[in-house]
Amino acid sequence: MPKRVVFTADAMNESYGQKIYDKVSALNLPIEIAKNNRITGLRGKDEKETYRIAKNTLAVVKAPPSAFNLRPIPPSADWQFHLAEGCPAHCQYCYLAGSLSGPPAIRVFANLPQILESTIRYQRLNELVSYEASCYTDPLSLEHLTGGLAESINFFATQPNTHLRFVTKFDNVEPLLNLQHNGHTRFRCSLNADSVAKRLEGGTPTVTARIKALRKMALPKQQGGGGYPIGIVLAPIMPIPDWKLHYTTLLDEVSSNLNFETDLTFELITHRFTPGSRDILLGWYPNTTLDFSETNRSIKRNKFGGQKYVFVKDLMKELRSFFETEIANRFPKAKILYWT
Repeated sequence: MPKRVVFTADAMNESYGQKIYDKVSALNLPIEIAKNNRITGLRGKDEKETYRIAKNTLAVVKAPPSAFNLRPIPPSADWQFHLAEGCPAHCQYCYLAGSLSGPPAIRVFANLPQILESTIRYQRLNELVSYEASCYTDPLSLEHLTGGLAESINFFATQPNTHLRFVTKFDNVEPLLNLQHNGHTRFRCSLNADSVAKRLEGGTPTVTARIKALRKMALPKQQGGGGYPIGIVLAPIMPIPDWKLHYTTLLDEVSSNLNFETDLTFELITHRFTPGSRDILLGWYPNTTLDFSETNRSIKRNKFGGQKYVFVKDLMKELRSFFETEIANRFPKAKILYWT
């Protein structure tokens, strides 16, 4: 629950913004209505206090015109669109660090219905088009405040040859179970070894709770589930001490919960960081135990001159071989979409 909720003037003029206002009001959260379209009061005396203030702030704003020009997001999906930007979790490896400008407040877009409508022009006749909704947020973490996921799932359920994808570390899936999604939405759960999650994923449900939510979403509707296609995002994969043992335990727990026929995919993402994101994360979490050293790392450069630190080739090969083998043994019908 946020400690502060701010609506900009523009957001209050949107019908979906009014829906969010009603939801937040019903929860008796403190609400401010800004006189203009600026969100102020996010800066503290230092970076750590700014982080704390921003993370406790939910800002309901109107997305800028650029939100309607969708960008490709391979290998996750064809296009990305945004219900919100920012996340209330406290993951010490956060991939949003350095991706969003300014203090890390959670900004929810009050003009979501118009953003959804804009996706129609990216559809192709007789060709499946996928849309990623969780590039800059964890949408399920905000669902009790916004209803944005239900809005999106209902929208894409009526669109031919479209596929909505989102990933979450949260488990509050009950509002999504009875939606008529028509198989057009894939629910993906972000999982990691329990020791990694407990140490580095603050403010999130346990791995076991997430796996149980995954099971609920995958179970057929006649068995009380959501009947969704599902996915598992193993991220960020880390070669922690006894990593094979820890990840074997995780995969065994998933296997015991998904003991029925289901449409399942895997996405395998190793830990990486940029020099800039490392600096930001160490400012937010100065006491982190996350290994940001350059040992066992190589530099990967992109076409724009940016660089990131990834694991060295031999370690990558060992990790990949382990996960592909173990997943194939337990889930022979599942698809591994990519390794990175």
